[in-house]
Amino acid sequence: MKKITTVFLLVLLATGLSYGQDDPQYKAALKKMFEVSGTEETYKAALKQVIGMFKQQKPNVPEAVWTDFEKEFSSTSLSSLVDMLSPVYQKYMTKDDLQKMTEFYLTPVGKKYAANTPLIMQESMQVGQQWGMKIGQQFQEKLKEKGY
Repeated sequence: MKKITTVFLLVLLATGLSYGQDDPQYKAALKKMFEVSGTEETYKAALKQVIGMFKQQKPNVPEAVWTDFEKEFSSTSLSSLVDMLSPVYQKYMTKDDLQKMTEFYLTPVGKKYAANTPLIMQESMQVGQQWGMKIGQQFQEKLKEKGY
């Protein structure tokens, strides 16, 4: 029994260590998938929004500073984001999965999907809010019927 426990712990430790290892090939595949899927552009747009908020808070800062920040952070922060997201993606997606997704996004339908995803997401969020409000009203009505 002690040997089985020891072997089990060693396997568990080895599995944990392999998850924690830095895999440059995986990160490169993830970055490529982000590029072709439009995800990278979404993050860049979010960065521009953050810079825009800071511009409003700090109107005395020259435009050249904000331009430099955007150049600097659009490369370094995206690399940092890939580093941070890599372990999350590794839990659920293999490198082969990422490569197949990249292949999809390079097809005409994949390019169309990537180009339209921000619009789909925006409209979907609006529909989701309407749906949530409708469901909330129905819950309130049902609770009222039941005397709550």
